[in-house]
Amino acid sequence: VQLVESGGGLVQPGGSLRLSCTASEFTLEEYTIGWFRQAPGKGREGVSCISHSNSGTSYKDSVKGRFTISRDNAKNTVYLQMNSLKPEDQAVYYCTPIAPLSCGDYSHLYYPIGAWGQGTQVTVSS
Repeated sequence: VQLVESGGGLVQPGGSLRLSCTASEFTLEEYTIGWFRQAPGKGREGVSCISHSNSGTSYKDSVKGRFTISRDNAKNTVYLQMNSLKPEDQAVYYCTPIAPLSCGDYSHLYYPIGAWGQGTQVTVSS
């Protein structure tokens, strides 16, 4: 299962971006979806997830209150709205299905079960 990310770009600190995660061959509604990111020289880390069953959500502590994950099942898309962006948010962002029970209180426990796509680059710079 591989998803396609889009919506990245260059934004000034304090700005906003909305990332999209789509699939053409299956229904996202049936999966718990996680957003991850990887900055240069660092490992990939979980950022947020949304449950397939009740659309419950989870966030990495550093993005709580700034990022919002959501679904639009009619468009077969999962979004990550990112506000008040900081330079430390700069990274390549990826989405992938994750094990449903891993979408809990601790973002470092998100367990990816799909393939990684190309990701979308988010650059936060003045």
